[in-house]
Amino acid sequence: MRYLSLLLVFLLSFSVKAQEYFPKNDGVKQSFKNYFALTNATIYISATQKIEKATLLIKENKIVDVGTMIAIPKEATIIDATGKTIYPSFIELYSEFGINKPTARPNGNFTPQYDTNREGYYWNDHIKPEYNAYENLSYDEKAAGNLREVGFGSILSHHNDGVIAGTGLFWTLNDKATNADRIIKEKISQHFTFSRSKFTKQSYPSSMMGSMALIRQVFHDAKWYAQGNTTNKDLSLEAFNANKSLLQIFNAGDKLNDLRADKLGDEFGIKFLIKGGGNEFERIEEIKKSGATYIIPLNFPDAYDVSDPYLAQQVSLSDMKFWNQAPFNLKLLAQNNVSFVITSADLKDTKSFLPNLRKAVLYGLPKDKALLALTENPAKLVNQFDKIGSITKGKLANFIIVSGDLFDEKSTILENWVQGDRNIIDKINPTDIRGTYDLTFDNQKFELKIEGETSKIEAKISRDSINYGTKIQFNDPWVNLVIKNQDTTKANFVRLSGTFVKGLIQGKAVLENGNETTWTAIKKEIINTEEKKDDKKDEPKVPEMYAVTFPNIAFGTKEKPKQETILFKNTTVWTGEKEGILKGTDVLIQNGKIAKIGKNLPSSGAKVVDGTGKHLTAGIIDEHSHIAISNGVNEGGQNSSAEVTIEDVVNSDDINIYRNLSGGVTSANLLHGSANPIGGRAAFIKLKWGYSPDEMLVKDAPKYIKFALGENVKQSNWGDNARNRFPQSRMGVEQVYEDYFTRAIEYKNEWDAYKSGKGKNKIMPRFDIEMEILGEILAKKRFITCHSYVQSEINMLMKLAERYNFRIQTFTHILEGYKVADKMSAHGVAGSTFADWWAYKFEVNDAIPYNAAIMQSQGVSVSINSDDAEMSRRLNQEAAKTVKYGNVTEEEAWNFVTLNPAKILQIDNKVGSIKIGKDADVVLWSESPLSIYTKAEKTIIDGIIFYDLEKENQTLSQIQKERADLINAMLDAKNKGMKTQAPKKKETGHYHCDTLGEYCKESHYKYN
Repeated sequence: MRYLSLLLVFLLSFSVKAQEYFPKNDGVKQSFKNYFALTNATIYISATQKIEKATLLIKENKIVDVGTMIAIPKEATIIDATGKTIYPSFIELYSEFGINKPTARPNGNFTPQYDTNREGYYWNDHIKPEYNAYENLSYDEKAAGNLREVGFGSILSHHNDGVIAGTGLFWTLNDKATNADRIIKEKISQHFTFSRSKFTKQSYPSSMMGSMALIRQVFHDAKWYAQGNTTNKDLSLEAFNANKSLLQIFNAGDKLNDLRADKLGDEFGIKFLIKGGGNEFERIEEIKKSGATYIIPLNFPDAYDVSDPYLAQQVSLSDMKFWNQAPFNLKLLAQNNVSFVITSADLKDTKSFLPNLRKAVLYGLPKDKALLALTENPAKLVNQFDKIGSITKGKLANFIIVSGDLFDEKSTILENWVQGDRNIIDKINPTDIRGTYDLTFDNQKFELKIEGETSKIEAKISRDSINYGTKIQFNDPWVNLVIKNQDTTKANFVRLSGTFVKGLIQGKAVLENGNETTWTAIKKEIINTEEKKDDKKDEPKVPEMYAVTFPNIAFGTKEKPKQETILFKNTTVWTGEKEGILKGTDVLIQNGKIAKIGKNLPSSGAKVVDGTGKHLTAGIIDEHSHIAISNGVNEGGQNSSAEVTIEDVVNSDDINIYRNLSGGVTSANLLHGSANPIGGRAAFIKLKWGYSPDEMLVKDAPKYIKFALGENVKQSNWGDNARNRFPQSRMGVEQVYEDYFTRAIEYKNEWDAYKSGKGKNKIMPRFDIEMEILGEILAKKRFITCHSYVQSEINMLMKLAERYNFRIQTFTHILEGYKVADKMSAHGVAGSTFADWWAYKFEVNDAIPYNAAIMQSQGVSVSINSDDAEMSRRLNQEAAKTVKYGNVTEEEAWNFVTLNPAKILQIDNKVGSIKIGKDADVVLWSESPLSIYTKAEKTIIDGIIFYDLEKENQTLSQIQKERADLINAMLDAKNKGMKTQAPKKKETGHYHCDTLGEYCKESHYKYN
């Protein structure tokens, strides 16, 4: 039975406290300062230290003393807590509890907003450090009660909205106080996310990489502003600088985002407290190395209802595995000495917090670690351990009383004391009325059985083997029973109301016809309230954790693949060099490099691969790819986004990495999309399946940036509501470039003058990431890959580059390249094109499949790219098409996807051909690599086998077995009455140049 208010005998204060110095005009001013003594309890004074048969003495809102030899004042109210356990109340560090949220922006206006609506604040509406949670409070007693019922006594509240979301406050869940008493610290934290604000339409940022770039620029701007380098007022930057001394909390929400947030913090010397997503175990080594502290949710997924075999196909293997693995997350974090606290955030229902906490303990989280993560650790993080986090003399009287061991599923939280105010959740010493009774009313006798837990009793009434539907309520000492008549055609009831005293219940009965009479129930048998022990039945079973794979989806490996010494014997080698194609040749791979090429090479302990009848080539390099990118390929919120970089958002879990490996692709240039004239920076990666994003990046590769021309950047196909951004014409595109490069030159001159001390202006210029990147282009330290179609624009950009004394490195798509191939050759620009795409939009109408061959004939360095996650799996066939259409040689065609893209990306000294000393990025094909029948049998990167066709059948069998086992486990969970959820198709689509927003919806669910 739950109680929401204090019993009168313990009512020692007003429901809402007034501050001491406030006048009282509605009655006599009085205060109560009595003692409470909780005796004979097991008290956890900390997570690791407990006292048996102890007394806890409190007065007002403080702990006076705790121990076994406590002198109890005569006037103290004594509460016998025999058999009960007392713990410090839990501390929640991540919540929006009590925040009065602003009105959502109105729907209906679909015109993008590019500029801020505010004056005197930062230029971007998603940056709101000036927002203070303590100024926007609406204390919610119902929500507070729900949190207290699961053990929380104090909470950090903030508004989780915007890239920089403002400050949070720290306060208590005390219904009986005002905010003047509840608030412990009005500004305790500053909050960051990767997400836009829901309350502004401003378009930038529209991607995660945009959010990361924006945060970086804020840090630079805040430092510059703090040094007094500007005369304008910026209330956002002033607030941001003022908040730097607070706890910095980053809502990441996923293992890869955890690492991104930590890396971002490292750039500016900030150690973020990172709110994770519960999947940190999937990258536990990297999480451990980060050295960060994490806020970990307990939102374990329910089993999927896989009863329908067709619907079950929609559930990905990764989601099935996560259902099994998620409860082990905290155990693995504790084992790896990762610092963490536990949150109730992300739970649909707060009531599931305690069951999930107990489940985490059952699955291996040590109890002391769990308590530390809910008490001492969060208290120390908010610098409030002198007030909360343990049961110690002088601290706030914040504690919970539990019927037994907190982590026993049969234990219940009985009371939660907050700042010395008692909140009764259940009776600490409840009256037990369970038993079998002789029930008599209206001269009829029945048998009444009262069973169940004392906090949730059930009643059964029977006579002569006939059972009567019965409902019971017990509010000590009052008992109410409602009995339904056996006549199913009528809704007639008998109502009994009485009091319980020492085994006797008696009172008034109201019969079906409305007549009143008396009734009695005399206990005739005392039920043994201790559960009958059936060790086999009651012992909770912990399932075996499915092995974490790298990545933790289908086709992941149980261990990261390791480098090997491999000798390919007697194979046909496509060198890509002047030696051409060598038949019957051996190639030795050692220490990640191509060590030897020749005939009859000794094996010398190497793994020997018989290449007879097979072909060995350099790995395919996709010069234009959009795979392996998280949360947006375009940052189209502005007409220039040079400040963003794909390197921030490499997604090592993308199944397309594995699919590309199966098609012989070993590396890819991940490009920003074509939503704006000046796009973001590229990321060159090797497709090291199972490795982390950081390990996939080739950090010493030359740096590139995406530019774009044509329909996409002038928003031709964005709809009529999206035509308010400059440029809206091809002429305007040119002016964007003129403007930005002119500004970049002025920016450099300003900095040069400042650094030399010769300029008139002694004020330090603003550090602008965007201008810094454009300066790298002018300095020939960063290279442009430009999305292009129409010859007029291609000519325009080459001429513009020449005016600014640099050259374009690559035109990608370049489907009218055959028209200006001579000019391209003279400029020195490469062409990265499609083999035979044409007429898929208006500006492509003049495309021809002979484009690649014609450009090459004019001296242009040509490559064939994919721009598509599906086509990249068969780039070997795309290269072969140029033999048909352009009559190029087979070796030249093969170079279009190997050596030529390596030259275009300026990495041909390392990859792109089979040459001694180059990286061992090679592919063994079953036939000629240009054949439509060939298969990649082994794909090797840096001497590591990342794809092996020989093992594919074994892998597929293992996937099928894992799915079958997990489906059976989920069916078993459903049969046991556990909650289930409907099958859901996992939406993991393909990005293209013109994909806007963070998500796309082409699904490949089965093997994700």
